[in-house]
Amino acid sequence: MKVFDWYRAAAPAERRTFWGCFSGWTLDSFDNQVLAFLLPTLMAAWHFSRTEAGLIATSSLLAAAIGGWVSGILSDRHGRVRVLTGSIIWFTAFSIFAGLANSYHQLLVVRALQGLGFGAEWAVGAALMAEVINPAHRGKALGLVQSGFSVGWALAAVITGVLVAYLPSSIAWRSAFWVGVIPALVVLLIRRYIPEPELFREMKKATGGATVATWRSSLRKDVRRSSLLAALLVTGLQGSSYAIMIWLPTMLVQVRHLPASSVAVMAAMMSVGSFIGQVSFAYLNDSLGRRITAIAFCLCSVFLTGLYLLIPMDAWLLAILGLPVGISINGSFAGIGPMLSELFPTQIRTTCMGFSYNVGKSLGALSVALVGAVAEHIGLLGSIALFCFVGYFCALLALAFLPETGGRDLASIPSSEDPYDPEDFLKQASPIRR
Repeated sequence: MKVFDWYRAAAPAERRTFWGCFSGWTLDSFDNQVLAFLLPTLMAAWHFSRTEAGLIATSSLLAAAIGGWVSGILSDRHGRVRVLTGSIIWFTAFSIFAGLANSYHQLLVVRALQGLGFGAEWAVGAALMAEVINPAHRGKALGLVQSGFSVGWALAAVITGVLVAYLPSSIAWRSAFWVGVIPALVVLLIRRYIPEPELFREMKKATGGATVATWRSSLRKDVRRSSLLAALLVTGLQGSSYAIMIWLPTMLVQVRHLPASSVAVMAAMMSVGSFIGQVSFAYLNDSLGRRITAIAFCLCSVFLTGLYLLIPMDAWLLAILGLPVGISINGSFAGIGPMLSELFPTQIRTTCMGFSYNVGKSLGALSVALVGAVAEHIGLLGSIALFCFVGYFCALLALAFLPETGGRDLASIPSSEDPYDPEDFLKQASPIRR
C-alpha cells in the first residue's frame, strides 16, 4: 500500500528509531492512564474525595512538566537516546512503588516522583524522531509515533478492566501498576540499538561539544515568541484532553451509572477513535499542513465534546459517539511533535520543546484538579465541559499566530548567532519538498 511507502523507503536506523519512540510513548501512556481507571476503585477503598483524586493526577502531571524541561536540557547536552533510556528506568521503578502504596498520601508522593520520568518521553522522543526521518514524511512518522498514546490508553483500559473484574480489589489495582514492568524491558532492549541522530552529532562536532542549552534558552529572544505560543497551544490541548480523559471513568460510573465492565468498553472505543484520529492527522499533517489540520480538529472537538457531555443518551449511544470524540480530542496531538520540532534550532531543540510542551502540560494539568473542585458546585458533566471549551479556545488562539512549518529543514533553522533576524525565518515556512 502506498500509505506505507515512506516506511519501506526508510533506512534501518530510521525504522529502529520509529519503533523505539513508538513503544516508549505507548509505555508512557499505559503507565499514566492506568491511574485514571483505578481512581473509582481507590476512592472507594481509601475514601477520598474527587478533589483529592484530581490532586493525585495533577501532581503527577506537574512533576512531569518539571522532569520534561530538565530532560530537554540534558538531552541537548548529552544526547537524546541516553536521556530516554534513563526516563524509562525511572518511571518503571516508581510504577512498582505505586503498587506497594498503602495510603492516599503514599500514592500521592510516589505518583509525583514517577511523573518526573514521564516528562522526558514526549519532547526528547519527538526531537529524536524528527531529526532522523525524511522531512517530507516527518508529519506522518511523528504522528504515528503519537498514536502510541492511544495504544497505551487502550491497553490500560483493557488490562485494568480485566484485573478489576476478576481479581480481589485489594490485589487488582496493585497488579495493574506492576504489569508495566514487562513492556518496559522490551522498550529498553529496542533502544539499545538506536544511535544518536546524525544531525545532533554534527551539531556537537561543529560546536566542539560546547554546552549551549540552559534553563533560560527557551526564553532567548529569537525563540521566545515561538516558545510561548507553543506552550499556549499545548496548554489548551492538554487541558481539554485531560479534563475528559482522566475523569471519563469516574463520570461514567458516578453520573451515567454504568458498571465497570461497560466503562472499559467505552474507554476502549474512545481509544480506538484516538488511534484513528492520530493516524489520520499524521497523513493530513504532511499533505494539508500543520496549522489548518489542527484548527479543523479543534473545531470538531468543540462540537463533539459538547454532544457527548451535555446531551443525555443511552449506553450504546455513548459507546458509538466515543469513537468520533476520541478521533477529534486526541487526533490533534499528532501535529504537536512535527510543529514544535520545526520551530527551534538543533542546539536547543529539546530544551525549547521540553519547556513549551511541559509548561503547557503543567498548566493543562491544572484542569484535572479544577474539574474536581468545580464539579462540587456545577456538577461533574458541566465542569468537564467548561474546561474542555476553555482549552480549545486557548489552542485556537495559539494556532492563529503560529507559523506553518511543514517540511522545514531542521538543519537550516537559525540560532541567535546567525547574522539575520530569526523572526523573518519564522514568517517564511518552506514548502514540503517531495
